[in-house]
Amino acid sequence: MSLVLCISLPRFAFVVAAGGSREALARGPAALAPEPGRTQVIGEISPGAEAFGLYPGMRLGEALARCPELALVPADPLGVAAAWEKVLARLESVGAAVESAAPGTAWLDGAQLARLHGRTLPPATIRANGGTVPPWLPGVITAVRAGLRLPARIGAGPSRFCALAGALRAGPRAAELVDGAAALHDEPVALLRTRPELAALVEPLERLGLTTMGSLTVVGRATLAERFGRLGERAHDLASGRDLPLAPRLPGDTLEEVLELPDAGSGVQLTRALGLLIDRLLARRERRGRTLRSVVLGAHLVEGGTWRTRVAFREALADPERMRLALEQQVLLVPAPVQTLRLAVDQFGPVHAGARALFDDGQTERRARLGEATRQARIVGGEAAALRVLALDLESRIPERRLALTPLQP
Repeated sequence: MSLVLCISLPRFAFVVAAGGSREALARGPAALAPEPGRTQVIGEISPGAEAFGLYPGMRLGEALARCPELALVPADPLGVAAAWEKVLARLESVGAAVESAAPGTAWLDGAQLARLHGRTLPPATIRANGGTVPPWLPGVITAVRAGLRLPARIGAGPSRFCALAGALRAGPRAAELVDGAAALHDEPVALLRTRPELAALVEPLERLGLTTMGSLTVVGRATLAERFGRLGERAHDLASGRDLPLAPRLPGDTLEEVLELPDAGSGVQLTRALGLLIDRLLARRERRGRTLRSVVLGAHLVEGGTWRTRVAFREALADPERMRLALEQQVLLVPAPVQTLRLAVDQFGPVHAGARALFDDGQTERRARLGEATRQARIVGGEAAALRVLALDLESRIPERRLALTPLQP
């Protein structure tokens, strides 16, 4: 029997942004402030804010109207991403293939861990809401808790959505098994907000009187599809216990380049610093000739706080010029002067086999010969044998800040 396990750390981003202490949850109504330059909606909220009817994704103006004493905690996307990466590494250390869409929630295939940890003692406590608990499941949950070393809530079910519903029901010690549509019947339709693409459906469904997941199955897939299109079909599938299969992430190398800016950087200075980071990242030996499918661009702001965005390329590439064209538009959206700029690989692509130019002007052979000469020079003299001069701040009074040496990418 294949079961999906959901590991949930409630309000993970809020706790990390508040300093890592869960005492901030008891200080009164609070919520994560909107990220600078992004849509003005609040993030995760404290239990006190939830008592006023607030929820993540609510417009900031509406949230303040409902709760004037709401305290806003500055968002820290870089810190949250780093802390969540440590949590995922702990889960992978017990042998799990992990899927995670957002910090605070992760899924894994429990059946894959049955042979490793199915007989772990002492077994965990599981409440079954429909269905029968497999004999190996308590041992697997115990092993996951031991590897995680955090008070997580764990749910299980035949799909990701069922497992998530179980994790939201579960306590910090006892796991919850939600087995299919019958166990989801009384769940509120607000559970769809856990899927960003379906969050907008919750309000119109509640206005129509469809307040539970069971009411969606009663109405039928065809009726929901006629009213809401493909989103209605998706909501009906989730209410019926059906979901997309797991897509675990592939463990790989972590490549990141960090550049400390001597002065508060913005505008043209940021684009030049970005070019230096791209050259350094592509010159890393750990890349081993692989292309890049997506990267993460982050910054520590001078005024405090962080900024982070993920950029997925239309096709896997390793061309610095094309990467600059894609990333320069993003770096100009940084809302404040930057103290530290970061560029990390999010996902690798296949090994670069040599791309053909759209208009071949006769320089392809010349570039190939120059690349071979550069590789031979680096074999003899190391990485510093082939460098190029990059203009950083030509108007600076300090000569060392005008130009910099960066690895040559022929």
